[in-house]
Amino acid sequence: MYLDFYHLKKAPFHITPDPEFLFLSPSHKAALGALVYGIEERQGFVTLIGEVGLGKTTILRSYLERVDQSQFKPIYIFNANVSFSDLLKTLCREFGIEALTEDIADTVNRLHQVLIEEYKQGRNVALIVDEAQHMPIETLEHLRMLSNLETSTQKLMQIVLVGQPEFEAKLNNHALRQLKQRLVIRGTISPLTNKESRDYIIYRLAKVVMVNEPIFTKGALRKIIKHAQGTPRVINILCTNALIQGFGYRKRRIATKLIKEVIADYTGKKPQRLWRPRLALAGTIALLVALFWFSPYQEVALSKINQVKVMPFMTPSVASRISPPQERSAAVRDSLPPALISTPEQPTQPPKPAVAPLSPETSESAPAMPTTVRTVQKGDQVARVALEVYGSSNHTVLEWIRKNNPQLRNLNRVDVGMQLTLPPLPAGLR
Repeated sequence: MYLDFYHLKKAPFHITPDPEFLFLSPSHKAALGALVYGIEERQGFVTLIGEVGLGKTTILRSYLERVDQSQFKPIYIFNANVSFSDLLKTLCREFGIEALTEDIADTVNRLHQVLIEEYKQGRNVALIVDEAQHMPIETLEHLRMLSNLETSTQKLMQIVLVGQPEFEAKLNNHALRQLKQRLVIRGTISPLTNKESRDYIIYRLAKVVMVNEPIFTKGALRKIIKHAQGTPRVINILCTNALIQGFGYRKRRIATKLIKEVIADYTGKKPQRLWRPRLALAGTIALLVALFWFSPYQEVALSKINQVKVMPFMTPSVASRISPPQERSAAVRDSLPPALISTPEQPTQPPKPAVAPLSPETSESAPAMPTTVRTVQKGDQVARVALEVYGSSNHTVLEWIRKNNPQLRNLNRVDVGMQLTLPPLPAGLR
């Protein structure tokens, strides 16, 4: 929905692995090189290690898209938490052979014959295990049996183990010491640096922008980079939500303030604004003091107040208002001009209470704003018309215009000569 607003051909920050947007930092290049070398040179075991969201799967899918499928057969294991027996059954199904026995050694021998035929036809086979840290130790230990399927010079099956840092810690288990010795080809993906993170955002935007105008301010980029800590997936999430909220606010440039809102929504930690309740408390106290000052029952109220202590949150200026009636009356009398001080010989009439003029919202006689009918001229935009008529072009006002103009299907595009009906805003929308 925000693509037209920001002139984008497609969404630039999808969190799903998309090889089209593969950004190769130095560590990503090294990991991709290890993957290509390990598989194409038939080195047996290859491992890819990296934290969550750093792009392990994106690198893997990028390689699988570029390789010649007629010479390569990948077998992808998404659920690594399987027994070795179930893993063998999966391999048999992939090669179209029926497992006639539960004997593991016999099944491995049958797989060996199939792999030899694949090798004779020039096809390379790769078993790819994603989330390898979840694979049971017993299954990992038995993978050595598959790596032993080889010719005199090359491995018949390449085994790619992709996992998080926990997988590397798991390999330190004493029971896996023989497997660890066979893991010759390793690729490790590191978080992006601040400069790489900035280049990553610009690279993905450059793939899809149609107008060469910056979308994020420098401050917004710094805020995203600081919070993401070099994780591409987090960068994608923050940027996507920033584009959505920026579209909602009709902001062509996304600034730091909007990124702060996005981060607060993402983390679930709303920013604390302690001054608001304090300001509300101060306003309430001021209002009560004003009402009390002009109340006809102030003498009775003061007699009651004198019986209690001043509350701790009252400032000295407020507390000084609460004084015995005699002292307050004398203070007021001393501050008035002589002409306004009444004497027993010249009694004065009590002043009439002032009547505040009614505001436009409450006055019954105030005329309501008439409905405006605007004919669209060349170069007009709905947001600009809203600003001229209502003095605001926020999302609520634009939705009000859309509601009263069913013919207006797209707020970003209006036809010359179209008539827009612009009735007064309801009190709740002002």
